[in-house]
Amino acid sequence: MERWNGHVALITGASVGIGAAIARKLIQYGMKVIGCARNVQKVQDLADELKTEKGSLTAIKCDVSKEDEMLAMFAKVKADFGGVDICVCNAGLSHDAPILTGDTQQWREMLDVNVLGLAICSREAVKQMREKGVDDGHLVLLNSMSGHRIIHSSPEHFYTATKFMVTALTECLRQELNDLKSHIRVTSISPGVVRTEIVARMFKDKSKEEEIYTAFKTMEPDDVVDAIVYAVNSPGHVQVHDIFRPTEQRL
Repeated sequence: MERWNGHVALITGASVGIGAAIARKLIQYGMKVIGCARNVQKVQDLADELKTEKGSLTAIKCDVSKEDEMLAMFAKVKADFGGVDICVCNAGLSHDAPILTGDTQQWREMLDVNVLGLAICSREAVKQMREKGVDDGHLVLLNSMSGHRIIHSSPEHFYTATKFMVTALTECLRQELNDLKSHIRVTSISPGVVRTEIVARMFKDKSKEEEIYTAFKTMEPDDVVDAIVYAVNSPGHVQVHDIFRPTEQRL
């Protein structure tokens, strides 16, 4: 990771879980990290905690479901840092909203964050990379095993549909970058069950969280961070594309 020392990384959804964990790791490698989230105070608290580390963390308030906030964030990143070198599209959410009985507004929220927010972020990040002459930048898209297979769990079905779109977007981005003869790489990280806040937020029930996270040995955010570091640290002629899961996970 030495080659990324002093370079700029943008992470969406950086306030908790995987986003906060990858911010912590990239700062240790000397990167200038911009962490965005709706709850910007949590990102700022993390920045204060890590202020003696090799790199730096700048907190920006941004709701990735709102394009105007996304564009304003990228404009600030360009003005203050010259543009991004690595972009980690981590922000995502899930609602308990089955396809036959779900709430339309909750579907829209999942589409806005998991799909449109990710696509806008990818577009703007690549635009900045190309404007600043970066030909070895990296897009990291936080996907899910739910982007590759469908389990018999109706509360997750619409979320699964959004993650299938992330799988498609990954390959579409790869092809479009290839058409441009660009060496900017794109990696979809598709973990299985990771202990984060997504389950509690989805079901609004802490007991459901414990039920899922104690059924088998789940992964931790740092396990996902290790995969991201491996992908972005691979040689420039190697593109790491996808998937891993807990050893004990059955489906």
